[in-house]
Formats: sequence, structure tokens, C-alpha cells
Amino acid sequence: MMKRILDLALCAALVLAPFGATARAEDPRETPLVRAVRRAKASVINIHSEKTAVSSDPLFAGRQGRKINGMGTGIVVDERGYIVTNHHVVNGVDTLRVTLENGSTYEADVISYNHARDLAVIKINPTSSLTVMPMGTSSDLMLGETVIAVGNAFGYEHTVTSGIVSALNRDVEVNETQSYKNLIQTDASINPGNSGGPLINLRGEVVGINVAIRAGAQRIGFAIPIDDARQVIAELLSIEQLNQTYHGLVTRDLKTATQKKLLVNSARPNSPAADAGFRAGDVVLKAGTVEVNDAADFERAILGRSAGDKVNVVVRRNETSETLALKVGQFSGRGFASATPGVVVRANNNSNDAPVDRIWETLGVRLAGVSQTDQSLTGSKYRGGLQVVEVRKGSPAMIGGILQRDVLVGLDKYETVIPENITWILERRPTPPGALKFHVVREKRTLWGQLTLSAQALPTQTR
Repeated sequence: MMKRILDLALCAALVLAPFGATARAEDPRETPLVRAVRRAKASVINIHSEKTAVSSDPLFAGRQGRKINGMGTGIVVDERGYIVTNHHVVNGVDTLRVTLENGSTYEADVISYNHARDLAVIKINPTSSLTVMPMGTSSDLMLGETVIAVGNAFGYEHTVTSGIVSALNRDVEVNETQSYKNLIQTDASINPGNSGGPLINLRGEVVGINVAIRAGAQRIGFAIPIDDARQVIAELLSIEQLNQTYHGLVTRDLKTATQKKLLVNSARPNSPAADAGFRAGDVVLKAGTVEVNDAADFERAILGRSAGDKVNVVVRRNETSETLALKVGQFSGRGFASATPGVVVRANNNSNDAPVDRIWETLGVRLAGVSQTDQSLTGSKYRGGLQVVEVRKGSPAMIGGILQRDVLVGLDKYETVIPENITWILERRPTPPGALKFHVVREKRTLWGQLTLSAQALPTQTR
């Protein structure tokens, strides 16, 4: 009897041995938090910037200011080098430099931004494909849920802090010109330099974009919910804005705790989407090689394609999958003016638009249309203007004191609502020769200055 018991014990030991070995192989130090950071960190970008401090003098006196170094964080949203960050991280900077997790460094350009939503897309040209940040959803966040902030805190790259979701749906006003709706509040330590970086969950998925802290408080930070941010990112990556091409598909994101999908509302009449056969109720699953979870994925899948290119789009329709051939169309809208309210797109240096090129060559600015209802003109007497997207170094605009984000509302006693207003003024040859008085709106104030143009810079008068 004793021998039998020993035999059974030996069998049990042999059966359980593999499980014991597995348990011993698991490192108790490798917590879910460690695994989450490991998954996400390759997609976190450290941003370093330089900008010129400017005088507050309304007459733009003493424009040669000192240089200020800034810092921030970004999130890879496309493997070709498209990175999302906060607009305030890149606003008005002279240079941008980003560092990847592997230590490689690149110069970056601002591609598009939305000031009101405080988001921007910047672009680098990496030597190899980047790792796209795993996207979660903010629709099912729970109070007390563990979250992790990763970012360039005070310039200490890839700093990791953890905490919990302290509150949801917070509305926060930073100053007269910047406020936020529906923010996530967290007690994960967020410091200067964390702006634009990810707030991730224990799966390593981004659920928010860190944006602000409560001055004077301890461990009160805020993040833009990723579901809200992705809608803005889709606008910032819009092929209409960046490529002057279009698809004509009208969609909406649907995100819950169990699903992330892009639903087709309609296809615009006579558009490429209508020609391809898209129907209301279709669920977009894949476009080209990109798995589609939302409109941002769809836009980046088409981004970079030329008019006439065909993209195979897989949709689910009536519980079956179908492949539709989408032929990218040429967008007839103007490249310098955003078709999406609030979104400003950096103009294409290779634009064939004559007024845009003439303004760039003569004044040294690139511009985007601004309507009277734009936040920057609220309460003003102006019926519209042209927002400064880019200022060329050493140009008459830079020397005269015009800054990025200024809204040009007047030039030589005339209003400037469309670029053709400026080219008409330039063709008149200002008096005295080469001197142009301008008015800009900056932070709700109207300022004026003077542009000095050389005779060679002025265009030949046309009749």
C-alpha cells in the first residue's frame, strides 16, 4: 500500500513538473506595466525645438530676440514618419529636431495643425519604417484604472510615470485663447516636455495625449482622449489637405470597449467613392496594406497616392467581405486654404498656384484662409483674413515682424481675405516704392508694421 502511494506521488510530480518549471520561469518583476511600456516606447518620439523670443511692442521694435529652447513629445501615427503632438509644442518654432527610441535624430517639419484642438502633425524622413503606436480607445476608461505617461519630461527622454485615471470629462481653461473639453484627468506625473506624448493603458495602447497640468497642484494632469484626438488626426492627415486629392467617402468612427471600426455614411455623388460602389452601412476593414480602425487609418492609407492611383479597399457588407477598387481623384479645391474648419496646412513648396508662389517669393509668407467666424477673429471688425502658416527666414515678412499664426487682415489700406487681394496690391506698385504698411491680428490685438521690398522683388505691373 505504501509503495502504491509513493508511485502515485511520483506520477503527480512528473505531471506537474512542466507547470512548475513554467511558473519558475516567469519573472515576477515583469509586471503588466513593464510589458505595456516595452510595447509602446518605440513609438514615442522626443521633440526638441528652438524659437525666437519676440518683442511685445506693437510697433515691432527690437525684433531681434533671444533664442529659446523647447521640448515636447510625439506619437508615431504612420510608419513613413508622420508624428502627432500638441500644437503648442511646435507653435512658432524656428527649428524642430526629434529623437527616436533608438537614439537616431532627424529634422522635422510641421505639416498641419489645429490650434483650437491643440494638435499638430509633424513629419520626418526616417531611413527605415517607424513603429506605429498601438491605438486603444478612451470610450471605456474606468475611474481608478492604471495609466502610464511616457515622454520627454524636462528633457529627460522616455521618462515613464504611472498613476490612475482620476476623473473623466474635465473641461479646462488655460487662458483666454486656449481651452479644452472632455479631458482625462490623471495623477500620473506629467511635467513640461510631456506635452504631446501618450497616456497608455496596461495593454500598451494609447488612450490619451498628454496636454496640460494644473499649475501649483500636485499630480493633477490632463490628456486629450484618444478617440477625440483621432478624429482631429484624420483631418490633419486629410488627403484633400496634404495631397490635393480626394476619395469622396463620408464616414464616422465607432469605438466601444469591444470594437473599433469605420462606418460608411455615404459616398459623395460623382466621387471616386461613388464610382467604386461604396454604400451606406459598409464597414471599412482594410485600405491597401493598412488595417483600418478609424478615419485616421483610412486617410493615411491613401496619403501619398497620386490622382488616378487605384487602392483596393476591403469592406464588410451584409456579413460578407467585398473588395472595392477606389481610384483616387484630383481635388479641385485650393491647396493653401483648408477645407476643414480649424485645420491649417503647411503649403506645398512645389505648388503650381501662381498667387501663392508670388506671395512666397515677394513677401516670404505662406497663408491659409480664415473666415470671420474663426476663433482668432472673434469680436473683431474684420470679415476675414489670411493666417500665416510659414515665414521664410530673412524675408521682408520676417524682418517686418510678421509671425507664424498671425492673421493678415490688411495690406496698403486694403483688406486681405484671399491671396488674389495681395497680388492685386503688389501689382499696383506701392507708394513710396517698396514700402507696404500691413495689419495683423495677434492674440485678439490688431498690430501694424511695415514691409520693405526691393525693386527687384516687386512684380511687373499688369494691365
